[in-house]
Amino acid sequence: MRLKDKVIILTGATKGIGRGVTARLLEEGARLVTGGRTGAEGESLIAETEERFPGKAVFLQGDICEEAYCKSLSDEAVSRFGRLDGLVNNAGYFPVVPFFETDADVFDQVYAVNARGAFLCSKYAIMQMEKSGGGSIVQIGSTHAFGASAAYSAYGTSKGALYSLSSYIAKNYAKSRIRSNWITVGWVGTELEYSRAAGRGMDRAAADEMAGNTQPLKGSMLTAQHDIAYGLIYLLSDESESVTESDLRITGGFEPRH
Repeated sequence: MRLKDKVIILTGATKGIGRGVTARLLEEGARLVTGGRTGAEGESLIAETEERFPGKAVFLQGDICEEAYCKSLSDEAVSRFGRLDGLVNNAGYFPVVPFFETDADVFDQVYAVNARGAFLCSKYAIMQMEKSGGGSIVQIGSTHAFGASAAYSAYGTSKGALYSLSSYIAKNYAKSRIRSNWITVGWVGTELEYSRAAGRGMDRAAADEMAGNTQPLKGSMLTAQHDIAYGLIYLLSDESESVTESDLRITGGFEPRH
């Protein structure tokens, strides 16, 4: 097991990529503190894991925009499992709003989740990791951080801030044996993405076919959530103990359209 007994916080765990990678992390021996806003979805997530991985995962409901909640995730990891080895900053807010219709409230909410929430979770995680002798932080990024349609500008620039945060952590906490790496994620086959495709009149097969035109490595399908899990497992494991400030691109060759 590549993550045997490693204690890891996973934010945004109830939906999308977070929910999709949870079982894979547990299969590799991790102990998880999962977070999300919706209690019912969190409870169903833990119910799904209990049969195969009893006692190995816990869910904390809360708002990633609140500092006290961010701190509670690290506190729970230590009180429940005795230490903290990893953090996956996965929680995200992804509105698609035309540039001139993106008002201050939308902009601030996107940054509160995608940048400030990740900063605060990292801050408290690092405090605990220093006590444990090191750890690994993985930021779930996006191709949109490097430019895309103006309708993604708030989201994309918030991910750009997260990219910068990852670099700052890597440079400043390497002496504490804390690594920080970023995964550039492309077009992933989550329920949200398929729902958006349905809103444009496409079923799953049509969405996968369109993906084949933008993700040449994947052919006629969206990037699978297990593809992201493989990268996460590597970056959270001791196999990557000398890897920090890296950009692992799991995109299938996808580049966003402008």
